[in-house]
Amino acid sequence: MAEKTLDPAVLSGWVGKTERHEDVIAVQSARFLEMTFDREPTLGDGDPLPALWHWIYFLKTAPMSQLGRDGHPAVGGFLPPVALPRRMWAGGRLTFTRPLRLGETADKMSMIKNVTVKQGRSGTLCFVTVEHVFSVAGETRFTEEHDIVYREDPSPDAPKPQPAAPPEGATVTRTITPSEVLLFRYSALTFNGHRIHYDLDYCREVEGYPGLVFHGPLTATLLAGLAVAEAGRPLKSFSFRAVSPLFHTAAFEIRAKDEETGIRVWAETPEGHLAMTAEAEPI
Repeated sequence: MAEKTLDPAVLSGWVGKTERHEDVIAVQSARFLEMTFDREPTLGDGDPLPALWHWIYFLKTAPMSQLGRDGHPAVGGFLPPVALPRRMWAGGRLTFTRPLRLGETADKMSMIKNVTVKQGRSGTLCFVTVEHVFSVAGETRFTEEHDIVYREDPSPDAPKPQPAAPPEGATVTRTITPSEVLLFRYSALTFNGHRIHYDLDYCREVEGYPGLVFHGPLTATLLAGLAVAEAGRPLKSFSFRAVSPLFHTAAFEIRAKDEETGIRVWAETPEGHLAMTAEAEPI
């Protein structure tokens, strides 16, 4: 593993680095996620994989000895060796041509697209953008740009971020009731060892969170599902941005409304602040 650094000249050396994964889009994993969403498991071979459910496939593994403090695989292999201890999903953009189908063998080609070090109100930040291309037998099915943010440990003196107001005029609202079991099952399905999703002492004592953190990808998946239900047809594109974390301690709302360019979907904290915002364009 490379030595950790915040030198932009060194980190930029990871731009263009690639890795490839192949996986079978197994029915059982999709049915496990259906049941995690408290649905009857009805998906079968040949059915299209719902939007954003690809995150339960192409799982990256590492031996226990190669995990970092937070339970993630240590950086410096495919991902650049960023010398900041906290790693989170910041957002992403997806463009769909055709869905993956259950039972297919698919290919995922990933490339580091950009690495940027910035100074924010809470300290030093590093943003890494990874491009993923998903294909079957050489045919591209969809592409994804995934934004990762690395940040410093929380400081008691750091200014508290101002909460953002959510959009108005929602036409559809659903209540999501998180729990320790829901977060555990999604972590298990995605082979995600990040301790912020299951280790309450670590959340509170190390990263300064009041509860277990609701997975950003899980929030985005719920929002994409709401957009598909609102449109009544699959998506052509979906982009999302995390604004404020959600926790296992209280129910929260996801909402949708139609706009000229598509469907706006978002998640609100229990206090009514914006947690994640997304734009969906149906086919």
